[in-house]
Amino acid sequence: AFESCTSLTSIEIPIGITRIEEGVFEGCEKLKNVKIPDGVTEIASWAFSGCSNLSSIEIPDSVTEIGKCAFKGCDITSFIIPKGVTKIGDGAFSSCGLTSITIPEGVTAIGKDTFYWCPRLNNITIPNSVKEIGIGAFYNTGITSIDIPSSVKRIGAQAFVKCPLTKIIIPDSVNEI
Repeated sequence: AFESCTSLTSIEIPIGITRIEEGVFEGCEKLKNVKIPDGVTEIASWAFSGCSNLSSIEIPDSVTEIGKCAFKGCDITSFIIPKGVTKIGDGAFSSCGLTSITIPEGVTAIGKDTFYWCPRLNNITIPNSVKEIGIGAFYNTGITSIDIPSSVKRIGAQAFVKCPLTKIIIPDSVNEI
């Protein structure tokens, strides 16, 4: 609907919308601020991908799913994933300017390439609800130390490649690396 609207700088989505559709704001390079109302349950794949100036976004707790590459390439530095989210799509925050992110209890998997190439991301806490860390999930992040909770059963290939890790604790629960 609004893909590549290169002059769009701000969006306030009206009440009554329940889903931010796939690619709807993809490539809106000048977009800086987005306000999403309560009642939206899904931010679909590629919804805000390529919004390179997006630095502020308000997402309500009604959101339960963040799609594949939803915020890929955005300039968001700090992000709080809503408490209702259970699924974070592959590459959802790849190539972002993230320095910190809060993942709530309830998220069961950190998908493939979720934080791929976020070199300023240096602090993350993985909640006890996470059972799987996907392939390349933290590839080339700035993470130096991480505690993997005992809920995690699987860590995908290249999950922590190119990270300046000095300390990692892998629990006995992990049966596949």
